[in-house]
Amino acid sequence: MRFILSACLFFVSFFALAQDDLLNELEKDQPKSNEPLIGTFSGTRVVNGHSVETRNKNVLEFIITHRFGKLNSGAYEAFGLDNSVIRIGLEYGITDRLMIGIGRSSSDKTFDYFGKYKVLEQSNSMPVTVTAFASAAYLGLKNDITNELNTADKMAYTAKLLIARKLSSRLSLQLAPSYLYRVTVNQDVTVNNLMSLGMAGRFKITKSMALLLEYNLRLNDKSNSPANDSFGVCVEFETGGHVFQLVFTNTLGMVERQFMAETTEDFFDGDIHFGFNITRAFQLGRKK
Repeated sequence: MRFILSACLFFVSFFALAQDDLLNELEKDQPKSNEPLIGTFSGTRVVNGHSVETRNKNVLEFIITHRFGKLNSGAYEAFGLDNSVIRIGLEYGITDRLMIGIGRSSSDKTFDYFGKYKVLEQSNSMPVTVTAFASAAYLGLKNDITNELNTADKMAYTAKLLIARKLSSRLSLQLAPSYLYRVTVNQDVTVNNLMSLGMAGRFKITKSMALLLEYNLRLNDKSNSPANDSFGVCVEFETGGHVFQLVFTNTLGMVERQFMAETTEDFFDGDIHFGFNITRAFQLGRKK
């Protein structure tokens, strides 16, 4: 029931925002030729998870993501500002369709590595953009439990198929069927092989401002799992080579293992973390 209500809220919110001009924009925004339709999303991220977008060839992107403590933690904790986690990453476009990235998160001292390849691009003859995504994450945290694990036991692997359609110049929606494999878990309360479905959307309010929503539904986790589905909303600003996002989410995790399977707070009970995503792109080679 919680998922149904959340999903309904997700889709109704976006279509309610777009209902006045969606039909006109659909007709106006169609590509005039078979060239790819660009700008489904502004950046490579939606809120916590990836979008279908890849960086162009020879573009290096520096990305900082930051999450503070819970807003409902009270004035003593400065409503979450006293506690925070951060991820710093570098991403590079090998071709216009293929990119790679690496990052380090203070949450569990996690290192992550990923690759994305844009398989299909939306055009007059192709209704959707499809991007394949794969990542690996290494748990660097040292404690009494992790010290007994070897390197292979600390790994987690993710595969996703990101499928998105730009419905108009303002509205884009995305689905992301996902598979996560964690080598070591507590099998009494969760599973090694977790399937999930990500849902995301973007509504452009002005030329440089947009609203984004993201929901990740766990499909086969155990009923006694302490985890919750991750949910996030953000307000996005584009300023030249920068993309700046103000984020409100129920997860501190900024890599797939963490927000897909290890989110413990409930957004709809008020467990909300404020944060931001900042990206800056640099053109290293000759620009087309």
